[in-house]
Amino acid sequence: MRVVVAEDLYLLRDGLVRLLEAYGHDVVAAVGDRDATVRALEEHRPDVAVIDVRMPPTHTDDGLRAALEARRARPDLCVLVLSQHIEQLYARELLADGRGGVGYLLKDRVFEAEQFIEAVERVGRGGTSLDPAVVSKILGAGATSPLDALTDREREVVALMAEGLSNQAIAQRLFLSEGSISKHTTSIFTKLGITPDDNSNRRVLAVLTFLGATGAA
Repeated sequence: MRVVVAEDLYLLRDGLVRLLEAYGHDVVAAVGDRDATVRALEEHRPDVAVIDVRMPPTHTDDGLRAALEARRARPDLCVLVLSQHIEQLYARELLADGRGGVGYLLKDRVFEAEQFIEAVERVGRGGTSLDPAVVSKILGAGATSPLDALTDREREVVALMAEGLSNQAIAQRLFLSEGSISKHTTSIFTKLGITPDDNSNRRVLAVLTFLGATGAA
């Protein structure tokens, strides 16, 4: 995959570049501020952008706002946010457009190279990869919503879907059979109004509906 890395700390930026290249990905640009990020995304049109939230010039939410701007201009751009902070409002906006190809990981909770690379590749394929802390923060903002139709177990299942886990992995995490998880996912799709469609990834749509509805509440 062709990747743009946007991270203001040189050592971390260089480390990300080396790691991505070691796993066979082509880093087409590595930049350290908002303006350079916008230019790199426009010029190189990468498959995936790995972007920090807080970058120059303001060191607040410049990176995430650049990602949103680029994604509005190019809806097929896949974005993996890698940050020390959860910017709840912008995270919900990034996740709620319903297109998939998004991720949000916290730097201090990525413990293995394979974990990071797997997240990049999953997002690049149009999936989602969300840190559980991000999911919890976003869901904490919710009130009355269509999600009230979900049982507690179904909420657990769809939250684990948001982390990118397969049915098999969810079953192992919750100590249930894979068949039980399959039944829960079918129920989730039905309750969230996601009908069978060969052209859509229902798991991605379930996650985005789940998070988007909560964020909009």
